[in-house]
Amino acid sequence: MSCAAIAIAQHERPMPAGAAAPAPQPTGDADFTLRIGPVTLDLAPKRSIKTIGYNGQVPGPLLRARLGKPLTVNVVNDTKDEDIVHWHGFHIPPDVDGSIEEGTPPVPPSGRRRYTFTPNPAGTRWYHSHATAGTNLKKGTYTGQFGMFVVEADANPGAYDQDVPILLHEWEPRFVEQGGMDVDFKYFSINGKMLGAGEPVRVTPSQRVLFRIVNASATLHHRLALAGHLFQVMALDGNPVPVPRRVPVLEIGPGERVDAIVEMNRPGVWILGEVRTDWRTAGMGIAIEYAGQQGPPQWSAVAPFNWDYSLFGGTEPVPEPDERLTMVIRPTSDGHHWTINGKGYPKTDPIVVRANRRYRWILDNQSADGHPIHLHRHTFEVVRVADQRMSGILKDVVVVPAWKQVEVDVPAIHPGPTLFHCHQQFHMDMGFMAMMQYAP
Repeated sequence: MSCAAIAIAQHERPMPAGAAAPAPQPTGDADFTLRIGPVTLDLAPKRSIKTIGYNGQVPGPLLRARLGKPLTVNVVNDTKDEDIVHWHGFHIPPDVDGSIEEGTPPVPPSGRRRYTFTPNPAGTRWYHSHATAGTNLKKGTYTGQFGMFVVEADANPGAYDQDVPILLHEWEPRFVEQGGMDVDFKYFSINGKMLGAGEPVRVTPSQRVLFRIVNASATLHHRLALAGHLFQVMALDGNPVPVPRRVPVLEIGPGERVDAIVEMNRPGVWILGEVRTDWRTAGMGIAIEYAGQQGPPQWSAVAPFNWDYSLFGGTEPVPEPDERLTMVIRPTSDGHHWTINGKGYPKTDPIVVRANRRYRWILDNQSADGHPIHLHRHTFEVVRVADQRMSGILKDVVVVPAWKQVEVDVPAIHPGPTLFHCHQQFHMDMGFMAMMQYAP
């Protein structure tokens, strides 16, 4: 099927039935202001691209807020297309969450929108465009519209000496045929710069550095390593893990976050970057430079390592759920569209839950793709991946491996329409979405 045919077939995102018309927006002071507008991003010397970003920069500004303290954000749209900002990982009402499907009004062209909400829970969150892209690879999460948002619980910064944001992204996407339609990229970046073009992360021996890593990719999963060092994983998707553990490689799907502390105990100039050589040499890396050390950043081969959520989980029995639901994930026969229990959005059946009940969802991936599946406005517990059981792993995105099943326990404690979808932008746009609804 051609891109044009796909564009005709793809769904539009209607406002929910009965949604109120957008109200006039105030123009007064806010805690933060984000301006959506064109950006010329210098990825490296003589390598610039044009994209859309926030406040004239990529990534957008690092936002920090206090847990439980209400805040307001003004979003000003300086483009000719409507857009919407999703506050990813927050437990906030649907009318401000940043999903048109849930009833959040979009930010109109050359207009503005004010969001008021109370940040919760604490941890590494992020924000990004939730616009439909379809076959337009210059919209949504293909652009530079992404940034980190840290919600701080208390004044104690933790047992580390530096707090370093790491945001992964790719550029100049194009469609390729790989059994089905897929997206490939020409350039890669960390914090908006290709490897060798940006400032290094400067460290000193014996420091403990907290890396807050966000995979802001539209479609790609990444494996990261730092030559000669280990990552002590402290949190997944901003939520502390039961068993912090040191590992040589981090694996992170679109939308996922990992907080990891690295003990700086091997002086030199090293590459923190993608294990896959062609992606790393295309830009997915950043230099880690010890004080007094010089020279080009070095990389060394990484031994095979199997990433597994259960490494960081507990072994305690998980309480029995109140109900079980199964969601079967399959591509359509053309390989370009996606279904949940045989239907693609907007025809997918709603996932109906009752407040204050615990649901076990069986996510049955009957495809050759791993899917990073995101549930808005809620945090769930991963209790099984394939044959591996676990407890205490709290997330808002879970990667369901190809041809495998994953079980998650969803506490229905945030009433209101809630979007469930694949965080791979093209899969989402091609039908991989459903709405969770609370029964009256």
